[in-house]
Amino acid sequence: MARLQFFRNRWRFTAVLAAGLLALWGLPKLRGPVLPGYQVQSGPLIQSVVATGRVAAPSRVQISPEITGLVQERRVREGDHVAAGDVLIVLRADDLKARRDQARAALAALQQAERPNALARLRQTEAQLAQAERELQRRRDLSTRQLIARESVEQAEQAVIAARTAVEQARLTARTLADDGAREAQARKELEAAEAALARAVIRAPIAGTVLTRRVEPGDTVRPGMVLLEIAADAPDEILLPVDEKLIAPIKPGQTATCIADAFPTRPFQAIVDRIAPVVDPARGSVDVRLRITPAVDFLRQDMTVTVTVRTGERSQALVIPNDALLPVENGSDRARVLVVRDGRVQPVTVTLGLRGTAMSEITSGLRAGEHVLAVAALPPDTLPNAGARVRVEPQQSPSDNASTRRELPVKFN
Repeated sequence: MARLQFFRNRWRFTAVLAAGLLALWGLPKLRGPVLPGYQVQSGPLIQSVVATGRVAAPSRVQISPEITGLVQERRVREGDHVAAGDVLIVLRADDLKARRDQARAALAALQQAERPNALARLRQTEAQLAQAERELQRRRDLSTRQLIARESVEQAEQAVIAARTAVEQARLTARTLADDGAREAQARKELEAAEAALARAVIRAPIAGTVLTRRVEPGDTVRPGMVLLEIAADAPDEILLPVDEKLIAPIKPGQTATCIADAFPTRPFQAIVDRIAPVVDPARGSVDVRLRITPAVDFLRQDMTVTVTVRTGERSQALVIPNDALLPVENGSDRARVLVVRDGRVQPVTVTLGLRGTAMSEITSGLRAGEHVLAVAALPPDTLPNAGARVRVEPQQSPSDNASTRRELPVKFN
């Protein structure tokens, strides 16, 4: 009897043990596989666009000579500040000076010698005409009284005609040499042209700014079109950001930005999105965004590399999930699908997206805080669970959890 009881107890124990082992083996199967996922979180959210650009002056002027010449002086070098009109380079211009002096002398000769001579000649011919007319009248009187021959009167008439012609010529010459005459106007133009040519031998700064580069030294022969210097105009510095055309949508004029120059990593400064180029660079597929540095800083240099973080969106309270949880989104659409785990089963849900970044996205409808979504990007496409399938979620850290800018959605444009 005791032996029978022993076997019964042993059978019960084995049955219980087998049932326990079966439960331990079968329960996970019934609960489904363990898959990576994220918990939907709620909190303040800032979306930032991170890009790399460079310091760029709004205007740069390349200085070139207008004439061919030999450089006699170079009065500036890199880093010098110049005002508009300051002398930058002086070319040797002996022939131009000689031409200027010759034109100046010609004008002086006209004013001081030719014009007085012409006026004196006019007065002389007018006197000769008056004398000829008196002589003609006297001979006519004598001819009337038949005291002289008719031939003598005709000779006097010819003399008057010649004297009048001389007066007309003298008047024309005097008029030409007058203050507002053609000869003086021509002489003045020749002098102005000579002085302008001489002035081109002195190359001056067309704007106020800073000399960036110089490519000339005294003794060099320069020609029109050669770039001798480059000047950055005095103006609030800007930052130029080439942004991929596909990622330009979040950036708007007026947005604030924090900038850090690679050369001065401990000295951040502020800027504002000023304007966005209306065209796309077809070679790079990018759009130029310009930011105005405000307030101005004094440690930047032209073409310095600058990392810019533009604040493109902000929410005081938002639901956020990693982009790894989003099934492929159609370009331009604000909707996506996620696999939500509710009561241990998978449910496909369509959600509406708000602010979006490369790591995280805002969910404006379709989910609640505390729910779990599967990290579908970590699963092979052919292993995605079907709707209603049982799964267990292994929580993963969100991409922003370890970022130095917690609760920010960085969008890198380069």
